[in-house]
Amino acid sequence: MRLPQCKLAASLLISILAFPALSQNAAPTGTNTVPVASPTQPSSDLLIGSGDLIQVSVEGAPDYSRDVRVSRDGEIILPLIGKVKVGGLTLQQAQELIAARLREGKYFNDPQVTLFGKEYATQGISVLGEVTKPGIYPLLGTHTLFDAISAAGGVTPKAGKKVMILRRGTTEAEVVEMPIGVRDWSQSNVAVQPGDTVMVSKAGIVYVVGDVKLPGGYVMENSKLTVLQAVALAQGTNPTAALSKVKLIRKTPKGQKETLIALNKIYSAQIPDVNLEPEDILFIPNSSVKSGFRKALEMGLSTASGVAIYGGR
Repeated sequence: MRLPQCKLAASLLISILAFPALSQNAAPTGTNTVPVASPTQPSSDLLIGSGDLIQVSVEGAPDYSRDVRVSRDGEIILPLIGKVKVGGLTLQQAQELIAARLREGKYFNDPQVTLFGKEYATQGISVLGEVTKPGIYPLLGTHTLFDAISAAGGVTPKAGKKVMILRRGTTEAEVVEMPIGVRDWSQSNVAVQPGDTVMVSKAGIVYVVGDVKLPGGYVMENSKLTVLQAVALAQGTNPTAALSKVKLIRKTPKGQKETLIALNKIYSAQIPDVNLEPEDILFIPNSSVKSGFRKALEMGLSTASGVAIYGGR
């Protein structure tokens, strides 16, 4: 009675081996599948560098499996064979080198060595600046700017529109404007590669001081802010404000520049609104103030210093 059962089991085993589509990893009949690369799957052309964390294993020898960190000299230390220079090699080349050393030492007859890159200290993408979690992220293979920013937890409320990308091996940064609308995404979502550095800029701040209800520093959302918008963020002017004597103070390469703005004429649409730039100071004096402008300005700035108020948040 046992013999037929053995033959049946053998027949089933042969059938499974002959038709791998029946294995657990195969797709059911009639479905279309698209292979998706894991974000941590190393690209074949990536080279091992100092600081990388490599997992080394030998088939049939579980005691040999271990994680090793590549030294500054590009070396790792393994049992039986000692130091192995793997820096500058691909994972495939390093596997072959370690297998050869194990064969030469007659520790294994035909070692099946497997290396897996767990951390790429030098070949990840550095995401810095106004992101939630700045750091180096091993986004190996083909990825985009938004992938890198997403891996870093997204941008902070202080993030500006500009993102600088320093490509590996270059000295000039590529500047990318972050999109405002959905239609601009495709132009901004450029490709990034291991070794690139992504720097998310900080949004500009405009200071509104003087005879307003809420003096302070206000973030320029979307890098755009006008005089009227800045006054609105400061919850408007007080009744005692001298609207015809508003001063715009701006830093220039030649020093500080002061421009007189007739806010009352902007209110009445007699003159166009004025665009502000990062670090501009909008000083709205009191109508009773004839002198002491500098003192009032300093007092206003001391109130607003270090305070960034986010409109709409």
